[in-house]
Amino acid sequence: MSIKINQDKCIGCRKCIEACPGNLIKLDNKKAFIKRERDCWGCTSCLKECKAQAIEFYLGADVGGRGTILTFKEEGLIKHWIFSKGEKEIRTIDINSLESNKY
Repeated sequence: MSIKINQDKCIGCRKCIEACPGNLIKLDNKKAFIKRERDCWGCTSCLKECKAQAIEFYLGADVGGRGTILTFKEEGLIKHWIFSKGEKEIRTIDINSLESNKY
């Protein structure tokens, strides 16, 4: 499991750098990058902080496929965890922040 940072989408806000507990994400030419993707711990802290949706979390290979990609999008109080294979979205989990810690 590791992340990939899309340089075309990265806006250089540094939020992912601040969120990474392993200090693995760096900035070069005002764009974030991870030097060795294999060192990623898989905590997804950077994914949740990236408002530009420039970070994808690769969940690994599954049976008969090339793996699933997890992305994150926040719209107000709703957090969207989006699972995709290639260009096809296969599942979205929506979480309302007001309801998530209710119990």
